Formats: sequence, C-alpha cells, structure tokens
Amino acid sequence: MSKKNSPCIGVCKFKRDGHCIGCSMTKKQKEMSKKLKKPKQTEAFFAMLVAQQEEMGGYGHWQGAYERKKKRS
Repeated sequence: MSKKNSPCIGVCKFKRDGHCIGCSMTKKQKEMSKKLKKPKQTEAFFAMLVAQQEEMGGYGHWQGAYERKKKRS
C-alpha cells in the first residue's frame, strides 16, 4: 500500500491567521485532507490549496518542497 499523498511539507506552524506557513492549510483543512479517499477528491483539494496559496501569496517555496517530499516517500 502506498503512502497517502498529503500537501503537508512538515513545517506545521499556523502563524498566518491560522494558516500553516509551510503549506497554507488550516488545522481544519489538514484534518480534512487526511479523510480524502478518492483520487478526484484529493485532486480537487490540491487545486483548492494551490489557489489558496496564490491568493495569500508567499508560498512559492511549497511546490519545490512538496516535490522533494514526494521523492523521499
């Protein structure tokens, strides 16, 4: 069984109005991401998260960090 895909990059510091400074998820979004079962749900969640990062700004580091994390998994 493969490891679940998560947008978390292991920073988990919720300092930007409740959003993680590493991935932009809120604690509630992080809980929700763990419950996603279907690939389409996960794909939609990632699309929402990337849009959220673009709206908030300051998350240019996430894509590279996420790709490195996937390679290690």
